Amino acid sequence: MITIQNNRLKATLNELGAELTSLINLETGKEIMWSGNPDFWGGISPVLFPTVGALKDDQYIFEGQTYKLPRHGFARRRVFEVKGFSENEVVFELNSDEESLKIYPFEFSLEIKYALVENKLTVSYQVKNLSEKEMYFSLGAHPGFAIDTKNGSSYNDYEIAFSDDEKLEVHPLVDNLISNKTKTIELNNKVLPLTYELFSKDALVMTKLISRELILRNRKNAHKVIFSFSNFPYFGIWAAKNADFICLEPWQGIADLENHNQEFTEKFGILKLEKNEDWKAHWAVELE
Repeated sequence: MITIQNNRLKATLNELGAELTSLINLETGKEIMWSGNPDFWGGISPVLFPTVGALKDDQYIFEGQTYKLPRHGFARRRVFEVKGFSENEVVFELNSDEESLKIYPFEFSLEIKYALVENKLTVSYQVKNLSEKEMYFSLGAHPGFAIDTKNGSSYNDYEIAFSDDEKLEVHPLVDNLISNKTKTIELNNKVLPLTYELFSKDALVMTKLISRELILRNRKNAHKVIFSFSNFPYFGIWAAKNADFICLEPWQGIADLENHNQEFTEKFGILKLEKNEDWKAHWAVELE
């Protein structure tokens, strides 16, 4: 485990998966991240790469060959190398190797930087194609934030305020795949109240979200988390059944559409990088 901190925040990172496992507000002593209780969901903030969500039959086809990949890819199960480290910043790197090439036939580097500045944590990603050919990939974040149901608060006291959306167009999940149909969730003054029932049929998956800033807040007190992101066109919101957390998930790519032909190059939301080309994106969480 690696710890970075400043006078406002303290973050703990795991080299396994380059995962953020703790973010503490030093002024209040409050833990911002989900505990990772395996009775509900053992993750905290996994990195989703080189795919986001599930593949149809857990496999894809590239250049006539079939490959198998687990849901959300393999990066979360790999140990990253620490490439840079200071008191308030750490940089992790994962590179392709013989094992990865068996299931994902591209040479790549994935760099993830965590940086603390005052009351904000910024998480930055850079993917670079080191192959001689075009590279196809998706990447997503999956941070889970704690919902405090102690001291007289309940899950229903929390809500998410969207900067620019009046309603949410949501794709239902069918056996972990994305339905072509959508349903609309109307917001009240751009606000989505949280309930356990909201996630009774899995995540809320959005491919047309306008907002690039969301505020997770408790209506009864001053608890507030400002979540922003850049260069992630898709978004998911999820929580396990009856669990006291909420995941705010910016994505480049989504699970396979239920009628997808499994061709990797034709996957909805897939990105293509030319040789030596790179892609960058980030998200940030600010405490108030």
